Amino acid sequence: MAFQVLSASAATTLLIIIAIFILRRLRILQPLEAAMKADHINLMSSSLEPTMLSKSLASALPDSVIFPQDAAAFKQSMSSYWAQQECEVIPACVVRPRDVQQLCTAVTVLKREYDEQGKQGAEKKVEGLFAIRSGGHSPVSGAASIKGGVMIDLGLFSEVTPSEDGSSVAIGAGAKWMDVSKVLDEKGLAVVGCRNSAVGVGGLTLGGGLSFFSPRFGLVCSNIISYQVVLASGSITTASASTNPDLWRALKGGSNNFGIVTRFTARSFPSAKIWSGFLYMPAFQTAKVLVAFHECVNRADSGDHSTTYDNHAAGPIACFSYFPKLGVQVIAVNLVYTKSPVNEKKWPTWWRTSSFGSLWRLWSTCKVRTLTSATDEMNTLNPPGRRQVFATTTIKNDPATLAAAHGAYCGAFASIRRANVKGLLWTLVLQPLLPDWAHKGDANPLGLHDSTHETLVIVSFTVNWAERRDDDFVKTTTRRTVEQIDAVAAANKTGHRYRYLNYCADWQRPFEGYGEENWRFLQGVSRRYDPEGLFQKGCVGGFKLDVVDAEA
Repeated sequence: MAFQVLSASAATTLLIIIAIFILRRLRILQPLEAAMKADHINLMSSSLEPTMLSKSLASALPDSVIFPQDAAAFKQSMSSYWAQQECEVIPACVVRPRDVQQLCTAVTVLKREYDEQGKQGAEKKVEGLFAIRSGGHSPVSGAASIKGGVMIDLGLFSEVTPSEDGSSVAIGAGAKWMDVSKVLDEKGLAVVGCRNSAVGVGGLTLGGGLSFFSPRFGLVCSNIISYQVVLASGSITTASASTNPDLWRALKGGSNNFGIVTRFTARSFPSAKIWSGFLYMPAFQTAKVLVAFHECVNRADSGDHSTTYDNHAAGPIACFSYFPKLGVQVIAVNLVYTKSPVNEKKWPTWWRTSSFGSLWRLWSTCKVRTLTSATDEMNTLNPPGRRQVFATTTIKNDPATLAAAHGAYCGAFASIRRANVKGLLWTLVLQPLLPDWAHKGDANPLGLHDSTHETLVIVSFTVNWAERRDDDFVKTTTRRTVEQIDAVAAANKTGHRYRYLNYCADWQRPFEGYGEENWRFLQGVSRRYDPEGLFQKGCVGGFKLDVVDAEA
């Protein structure tokens, strides 16, 4: 009997190791698959005829407009998205401005076309004209591209320039966070930035932004000193605490609703190597991981003054992944400490004395490393080239609701198996959002300052799969699962209105979660800086503010 139990345990462990190996191998294979798909997509798109609008842009910016007929350049542009769905949304042209003046020219041309459509009044509804791409990491189809329209690619706005005194860094909106950390690692500096190296600076920052450094300094958006913005008028302006302060505040979570941000100036600070990594555990550790997660997050927000919270500790981020092809579940928990421990061979005291320190695991990747290495590891677990969907909700750090969230995640297994979705990876992620973080840095309109006095948990789903035919099933299943969690949280009175914009699905409405006062503030700023609504109606992608025309 003991031999049978041991054999079953060994077989399970072997399957888990295989599953993790497959997960890490996807990093190599998926970009190759994406490149092959991009070839097919671009061959299909090459027959698109230039529109009058794209011809106008090409006339104004002859060296900065790419058409599908420019096969190599167009292919490169379309294959640079993270999610495969975005690669399949084919624009009439790509505008790749070389500097801010060229971007102003492009916006002026787009505004002229928008106004012309508006003059036709009720006879013709104004359609979306353009989309904006920073890093192209959103999984929402059409978030950073537009079928038959104009895609503005900010990829050449990629500067990373630290100030001489090391107190700030100018960052182009088209840079990715790996570009930022590589420059700053060499100078012993860091900014409050993304935890995934492949994410774009623009989208992450305009959506709020969570960071390894949030326990020390707050959200990413709350650590931006100033923004350079191209407005709907085609003019360039600056938003800071002293110049256009209303726009400055609105951009801290207001997404792409006010203009095109071309440069962020972020606060920087001294930072050496950090300690980070993942703990990999089998599914039978689920109950202990949920307890450890709750205790660790509760400990960080403890009112017990005898326990000193160490704000260098970031996380935990608990990921529960199901591989239906193998019938295996794997748990991966990310732990970070943003200061090198005295003894690099030992865990930092905060994590060593936490409940995670004593949990049995298959292995750990935790070690002292550069910030770039830490964020690269996060990217490794979900590389580009796959179909992707996100969805999210927010709950209080309540044990019963955490267990219910995991139960809803497991409840989808049966329908997933029946659907036989090719290459599916179904992942639930739990991560803390402490009230202390919301009060650090500059004020923002996210609504967390006033509404949050309890520790929150961001519950999110990161789901990827291989084929378009399964899109509707995956999206429907993800939505149904999130709604089940919301129903339990509502019944337990452990829900919260906030929805982290960067994790929202296209059916979610994150601005409602900011609270009515903040939502109306954002709408007012939109009317002030974009009175005709170019970025509400002419610009597709992102989440809109539902601004009502002033004369309505």
